[in-house]
Amino acid sequence: MASSSSASVTERRGIPGAQFVEDVQTYLTQSGLDVGSALAFLQERLQQYKVVEMKLLAQQRDLQAKIPDIEKCLDVVATLKAKKGTGEEFIADFEVSEGIYSQARIEETDSVCLWLGANVMLEYSLDEATGLLQKNLDNARASLEVLIADLQFLRDQVTITQVTIARVYNWDVHQRRIQQAAATTAQD
Repeated sequence: MASSSSASVTERRGIPGAQFVEDVQTYLTQSGLDVGSALAFLQERLQQYKVVEMKLLAQQRDLQAKIPDIEKCLDVVATLKAKKGTGEEFIADFEVSEGIYSQARIEETDSVCLWLGANVMLEYSLDEATGLLQKNLDNARASLEVLIADLQFLRDQVTITQVTIARVYNWDVHQRRIQQAAATTAQD
């Protein structure tokens, strides 16, 4: 085996790339580590990957919950725009707090109030609200795509690290067996 690792160790958005070890002896020599230190380093890196994965999965869950909410808001604004000018009232159920709903009779309106978060609510015209919500929806979908790509990259790094740990461990076991066999042969 000619080299200790592949040359394609990269980084993606702050997630360090894992190094695939082809030749364990060369890897240990070049890194200046013994087997125990190398395994400890790789285990620590694996734990770091797991922490990052948990954070990314939480962000993914948040985005996946946020997208349907934005779509519902867009539908409501579109319905209000469609009812505008007809003189027809609009009956809507809305959530007052978690699990508590109320009915509202909405007369013709030119604006809506959007909850922006951090205890901020602003009134927008129907067209402005549609534009803002569509922009937020596009941004959320783009963020979700990037997040999914990050998770895939991270899973690849976890797999590479697990394989490397196994290779180093197995190499160490093999070396110990060779030393044991040599010691047994020398005693005979």
